[in-house]
Amino acid sequence: MRPALAVGLVFSGCCSNVVFLELLAREFPGCGNIVTFAQFLFIALEGFISEANFGRKRPAIPIRYYLIMVAMFFTVSVVNNYALNLNIAMPLHMIFRSGSLIASMVLGIIILKKRYSVSKYTSIALVSVGIFICTLMSAKQVASKSSVSEEDGLHVFLWWLLGIAALTFALLMSARMGIFQETIYKQFGKHSKEALFYNHALPLPGFLLLAPDIYAHAVLFNQSEPFQVPGIGLTLPIMWFYLAMNVLTQYVCIRGVFILTTECASLTVTLVVTLRKFVSLIFSILYFKNPFTAWHWLGTLFVFVGTLMYTEVWNSLGPLLARQRKEAKKE
Repeated sequence: MRPALAVGLVFSGCCSNVVFLELLAREFPGCGNIVTFAQFLFIALEGFISEANFGRKRPAIPIRYYLIMVAMFFTVSVVNNYALNLNIAMPLHMIFRSGSLIASMVLGIIILKKRYSVSKYTSIALVSVGIFICTLMSAKQVASKSSVSEEDGLHVFLWWLLGIAALTFALLMSARMGIFQETIYKQFGKHSKEALFYNHALPLPGFLLLAPDIYAHAVLFNQSEPFQVPGIGLTLPIMWFYLAMNVLTQYVCIRGVFILTTECASLTVTLVVTLRKFVSLIFSILYFKNPFTAWHWLGTLFVFVGTLMYTEVWNSLGPLLARQRKEAKKE
């Protein structure tokens, strides 16, 4: 029952979160900082009550390790959201972030001296080709849209390249954080809920550096059209409603993944998260009518097939289905 609930939370929370994030980004493309701050603040407050017991519970992992982890997590979150300011379309944003396997493998080879099978390298090659195709096609779209004047076109394209560089940096930093977490968990054991709290609470002072931008967007949000919340009759600016829903759905998604990691094998978690990304991508394309060519679809197919190959879903599903058939015959 709990795994089914977790899958439902992941799909409903994460897919809804993408919708509200795109609604925010379409109206105010530079709102990434206020969105990140709101998400961090909400999860930190919830964790302070439920996990830290109002500060009375001592952390199982020393704070100095969390400070390192937090520096990386904060950077990744801010850079990923800020990339939306740099002419990066939401579908490309999602596809690019699906390339975390590539970054994890590269850093695993360099830092942990890991070696992988031929099938792993093949799957990573598929993911790399898929991301390259999608990025190349998006680059052509950016160039064609901004061809009003050569100077403006170059300016827009350079900002887009900066966005790609930001996503690449965030991808590598996220993979490095994963390796750091892996070594810490081996030493102190897994404390995922505690880590979730400290990863969101400790970076909050860092948002003081972004305070002018956050305040400016808060003022813009206040000036948005009024919206009456269905069911409760409360009226508030529509951008604040979008932000509140984005934060709540982000929390639902994170809680779903947390339940999933405690109830299911890591392979199942990876499969569910991968499928969720694919559904979110399809929804974003259809609902918001984002430009998506046949080449984009081909690249997306490469990314997701490569991801499923990497997790060796096919090898695991075969014995599982065979076992279920034997059990059905016995009955």
